[in-house]
Amino acid sequence: MSTLADVRVGMTVIGADGAPVGKVAAITGDRIALEAVEAGQHAGHTHYVPGGLVTIVEDGTVRLSATGANAVLLDEEQDGSSAD
Repeated sequence: MSTLADVRVGMTVIGADGAPVGKVAAITGDRIALEAVEAGQHAGHTHYVPGGLVTIVEDGTVRLSATGANAVLLDEEQDGSSAD
């Protein structure tokens, strides 16, 4: 089992189902800051994923315990409030 300490900037984050969630922009406390997306409702906005969702880190990929769709529902704003 991997931990947040194994995560590095630039790694791809995927859900347990292999669905893409984003790329790591930074590690902030106990959360992963994802790179801001270029388009859509949250364009230019950084979201955060709880580090406790990390199950394995290998080959430049961070796999979460939640599916991609569920991980998006669990993402947070900088202040810790729900992003959605």
